[in-house]
Amino acid sequence: MIPGLFGLLFLLFLLFLPLLAVFLFLRLVTISFVKLGVPPWAVLLLFSLCLLGSLINIPVWYDFPTPPAFYFTPPSIYGRVIAVNLGGCVIPSLLALFVLRRARLPQTLVAVGLVTLISYLIATPTPGVGITMPFFITPLTSAAVALVLTRGRSAAPVAYVSGVFGTLIGADLMHLSDLPMIGVLSIGGAGVFDGIFLTGIIAAFLS
Repeated sequence: MIPGLFGLLFLLFLLFLPLLAVFLFLRLVTISFVKLGVPPWAVLLLFSLCLLGSLINIPVWYDFPTPPAFYFTPPSIYGRVIAVNLGGCVIPSLLALFVLRRARLPQTLVAVGLVTLISYLIATPTPGVGITMPFFITPLTSAAVALVLTRGRSAAPVAYVSGVFGTLIGADLMHLSDLPMIGVLSIGGAGVFDGIFLTGIIAAFLS
């Protein structure tokens, strides 16, 4: 009887563990974005929009017959295209502009410059995919830079703004010249999205 009960409890624990992990992750997301000035009720909505928006790329330049208003899979087989990713560029940029009012401007400009340089150096143009980079470097770099520049005072907004704009500028915009080789460049998409998304979680939380 006891071994059977133990097995049942262990099975329930295994089933409950993923739910606990999801709860803790969402709690971490909430804490991080509240530090950035986002109302708690809007965090889940923002989180969902970023995830869903990561699937949507909006073409802004192309050298082939007119594509649809947006696409899910990069149409690189038809020619070259530059697009902006809804969840990895548009939404984070709007949030960064909202957060900017809480950030110290001189420190933020320096932080953006440093993160831009590091993002440019570690980003890798990948044919048919776009720009890829290790997802953890940008959040940790922006958090560390913000902590040093602000001496730990109101570092979260500086970390987020520099993480978003530094990554978009350094990893994507400064690699536009690689478009003939990679064929498709989705600003804020592909391998860059993970870093930008985690910036709002890791960078703000560490700050």
